Order: sequence, then C-alpha cells, then structure tokens
Amino acid sequence: MNKECASGLLKQAQAQKQPLLTGLFEILSINSERGEAEAGAPYGPGPRKALEETMKLAESLGFSTETVLDQLGIAKYEPAGTEGKPYIGVVGHLDVVCAEGEWTTPPYEPAIRDNRIYARGALDNKGPVLSCLYALKAIRDSGMKLNRPVWIIFGTSEETGMEDIPAYLTVKEPPVAGFTPDCKYPVVYAERGRSVYELTFADEAQAAAWCEVHPDEASLKLDIRDPEFGILQLRNRKQNGNTVTFAASYPPATDAERILAILEESLPEGAGTALVSDWKPVFFKKDGPLCASLQWAYETVTGLDGTPVTTTGGTYAKRMPNIVPFGPSFPGQKGIAHLPDEWMDVDDLMKNLEIYTLAIADLATREL
Repeated sequence: MNKECASGLLKQAQAQKQPLLTGLFEILSINSERGEAEAGAPYGPGPRKALEETMKLAESLGFSTETVLDQLGIAKYEPAGTEGKPYIGVVGHLDVVCAEGEWTTPPYEPAIRDNRIYARGALDNKGPVLSCLYALKAIRDSGMKLNRPVWIIFGTSEETGMEDIPAYLTVKEPPVAGFTPDCKYPVVYAERGRSVYELTFADEAQAAAWCEVHPDEASLKLDIRDPEFGILQLRNRKQNGNTVTFAASYPPATDAERILAILEESLPEGAGTALVSDWKPVFFKKDGPLCASLQWAYETVTGLDGTPVTTTGGTYAKRMPNIVPFGPSFPGQKGIAHLPDEWMDVDDLMKNLEIYTLAIADLATREL
C-alpha cells in the first residue's frame, strides 16, 4: 500500500473517534459475564444481550450481520466483486471475566477519568474488537477497492473455554487470514501450547506428599527450554483430595504426550495420570505475508520496531485457523485486563483503530 492510500485511510479512521466511543459505551454497559444457559443463550443472557446489541450496532453502521448458532455474530463487508471469495477474519469476543474486587466506579457504568476508559471489557476485549468494527467502517467510507470480503467475528465464550469457535467451524469455513485483537503488540507469530493434566493418587496424603516433593518444573524434569519461547511453565496447580490438576504452557520443543510420559515417571506406585486437554502451539512464518502485513501496519502508525514476537498466553488463535494475535496492548502494558478498574487509554484505543484500519485494508488487498 502506498503512503497516499495509507494517509487517506488514517484520516478516515481518525474521524471515527466519537462514533467509536459512543458505540463502545453502549456495549460496555452490558454485563456479559457467563451465566446459566437458556434457550438461544448457551452462555447465559449477558453474553447473548451483548451479541444482540453489537449486531444492532453493526447494522446501524451499514453492515450486514449474521448470528451463528446463538454463539457468535458476524459483521460483514463484502464489496462488489468479492462475494463468495475467501474472507479476511478478525475474531474478538464480547464475554468478560467476573467483575470482582473493589472498583472506583461500577464496572458496567463506563467512565472516562484522566483520558482512560474504565469498565469491565474496556481492554479485554470489547474496546479492541469494536475498534476493528469502526476500522472496517473507515475502510468502507474511504471507497478503497478490496479484493476480499472482511468479516468481524464476535465470540461469546473466549473467557470460559472458547467453545464457540469449534461450533462456528461446524458451519463456516475459517478465514483465509486474519487476527485476534486480544493479546499484545507487535504481531505474535507463535503461541505456546497449553495442556491440562489430572493426577490421581491412592489417597489425599499421597497426593500432598507428591506435591511437596515436586514443587516446580525442575523437580519434575520438565525444565524444558526453547530458544524463542523460554522455559516450559506449570500453572494453576490444585489439589482436591486425592487428585491434583495443573496446566502446562509448553514451547514447540516438546509436546503434551512427552510431558505426560515424564509425569508418569514421577508417580508413586498405584497413582495414575491423564491428559485432560491439549491445545497445540500456534506457529506462523515471521516473514510470511500475514505477519509482514501486520508488522507494516504497526510500524506505520507507531514508528516502533514491529518485529514479530511470541507469547505464553492463549487466544482464539488456538482455535481458529489462519489467524494470529495482534494487539491491543503496547509494549510495557501488562496486568490490566482482569483486575478491578480495568482500563484502556483513549489515545491507545484510537491508535489501535488506526493500526487495525491499515492492517485490515492491507490484508484484504495483498497477495496471501
């Protein structure tokens, strides 16, 4: 994309500031924590209401919409000549974690203080995914010719198992390329794998003794290192009676089955272990067209080094093929999303909007 085209797109993006804030506050006002399943609301009434209102918002902006299996919504932009072609997908989520703890202002009454938006979901993930919706509006308003359709996909169970994406893939093809705005910058070319294990012992005392003898990765001979990802990490260990469960965040240098075999070697006679779940690592070429496009967009807007990076976290990229994590947090920003007084800086929201405008437009026009 040439500089003149990019400049025109950024002007259109900057014009979306007030509309984005207005639309975002509407959706932030909805408590979309997971609740009891109801007819037409598999993750509870909160996520369903957020989905319905977001679809109404997308329609008010002139996009066609579709609800998929009561679990996800799609805002579609399919310019003339792109109908039926493989689509670019942006995949975010409207569900949020519980708003526990002490908040300065109520978590579902969004407020701006010192140029920061405070609300549950401001950063994770309503602010970023809605910035993608308005980025798409900026692209459409610019009149730029696209070669592929673009779908903004809004999920509703990212925080509680990502069950919505496998459901989506039973009825829809995955995007040809895209991203999830639910991690960090620069573009993340690879995610660790994540597996969960359950160890069963003869009794509670034996389980406690095993935990005492094996407090960390090294004691289990699981201090596996990778030159790009670092060391394997064990997380969320819990003992419940004679059962111990925990997760492994593992680099591509190993796999869930190897970890299982090593764990079995550590067990006393009569104990057993099982692999409960396994999400394989996500890995893309650093210099491939997808990462190159997103790196260009990030560097153009920020002027910062956009060399692709890795993450120990897990996002929709684990479940949806052909997408990578991309934003919204900038280098140095950590520990904001799931805490009381979750916030996102208004200027950062707008910077995300600009980056996503260039990224979506470039992906929808370049060779992939």
